[in-house]
Amino acid sequence: MFKVIRRAWRYMVFALSGRLNELSDPRIQIEQAIQEAKEQHQRLTQQAAAVIGNERELEMKLTRSLEETEKLQANARQAILLAEQARAAGDERKALSYEDSARAFASRLVAAETAMQDAQLMHERAKQASAQARAAVENNAMALQKKIAERMRLLSQLDQAKMQEQLNKAMGDLSGLTPAGDTPTMEEVREKIEKRYARALGEAELTSNSVEARMIEVERAAIDVEGAARLEAIKESLGLNKKPEIEG
Repeated sequence: MFKVIRRAWRYMVFALSGRLNELSDPRIQIEQAIQEAKEQHQRLTQQAAAVIGNERELEMKLTRSLEETEKLQANARQAILLAEQARAAGDERKALSYEDSARAFASRLVAAETAMQDAQLMHERAKQASAQARAAVENNAMALQKKIAERMRLLSQLDQAKMQEQLNKAMGDLSGLTPAGDTPTMEEVREKIEKRYARALGEAELTSNSVEARMIEVERAAIDVEGAARLEAIKESLGLNKKPEIEG
């Protein structure tokens, strides 16, 4: 029983989707597809900006870490020099105090150098991620521009299809073309418009080769012949068709 209900539900959804596809306006579908592509590009740009921002933040941290290691190294050297000066002056107690300070600076220097190496590794990874993010944004921007150009072509072709349909309707043989189904993708919208346009051209070709069209052509030719004869009669009544007499 459950399988029957599920099949019936799928059939109803499929039928409703097909009806909605028939009633959809290709122009609206194209604009929806472009809007979705723009929103996707905006989301990608924001994500790329976050990745690049992380790289910049790590770069600033790396700079501060480098400055810190240089400062600690300079302080350790200065402490050692002061210890040597104090020992040379005979102040052993002060010399030992400077040496303790030098050891403290050296310990902090080791920790700072380890942190700097970690920061360098993280910065390199972030730099690679930023390059990939920039490339992704550039490629997506090119794809978006292509879609925008495709939109102009499709809209122009859609206008041509509508104009051809109006001409067919004026001839009285238009049976009513129903566009194909619709999905938000540009490819399927293009296929629907091209199918519609091709069918309209086919009906126009059938219209031009119909019996009624040939009858109209024959009647028009007869009218043209009769009009030419009537024109000659009018000229003759006005004496305009008399040939000039040749003198002997």
